[in-house]
Amino acid sequence: MLSAKSLFQEMLDDDRSFALFCSIAAGGESQGGWENARIAALAPRAEQALAPKIARHGADEDKHGRIFNALLRKRGLAPVPVPPDTDYTMILERHGIGLAHQRLRSDEPLTVADIVTYLAHSRVTEQRASEQMRLLRRHFAHHPDLGRAVRMISDDEDNHLAYCHEELLRLARAGHGHTIRATLRACALAEIRIYRDVSLAVMAHMGRILGWRWARSAALRAGIHAVYGFERLVGWRRMVTLKAPSTPDPLGGHATAAAEFA
Repeated sequence: MLSAKSLFQEMLDDDRSFALFCSIAAGGESQGGWENARIAALAPRAEQALAPKIARHGADEDKHGRIFNALLRKRGLAPVPVPPDTDYTMILERHGIGLAHQRLRSDEPLTVADIVTYLAHSRVTEQRASEQMRLLRRHFAHHPDLGRAVRMISDDEDNHLAYCHEELLRLARAGHGHTIRATLRACALAEIRIYRDVSLAVMAHMGRILGWRWARSAALRAGIHAVYGFERLVGWRRMVTLKAPSTPDPLGGHATAAAEFA
């Protein structure tokens, strides 16, 4: 029976597919860590109070990258090259979603409009990350090797998403509501298309590693296209709504350490 749990279990049981899964995840998290660190360093004077939260976000992403690499080491595996067509973070950047890396490599301070762009992009991508980690948590929260990592990362992603809601609502009250709505919609529609393409690429690479038959690969491709169809029709709307988090200031504390996974 083809299910999310059985699919993940098959990938986790094979060393080569596990190495690819962790390498893709670690690369994306590390890239997100760099982006957030640069945004925190370049935050405009008017948003200096936000800079520590952005830095905390980046530190969490760096921690996640270290956790995925530690999971590889525990299994005696090394990271593998990430196929370009599976690099979700870099593909988003190449399509103009979020702040351009060239901009972040400069020393010119960002503007408040840049912060709005960053937060809108993060609100959309953190929705995806939160949902993915909740799926893994549902099936592997008590896994002997993955359980602690999955629970920690899932909690962090939920906090990141809540932080984006909180800060975008603050900026909307400050008069940026129209820009926020337009940016969220553009980001969401682009993200669902890129997520579809990356999902198809990941499944193709996994299928070659695991020797999936044509029928199984075709079924998975059809499922990915069906999800995209739903998201293109109505599902994208969940990525553009804003609501106050149940716990205020979700990134106001200290980051949790990843030492237990080393």
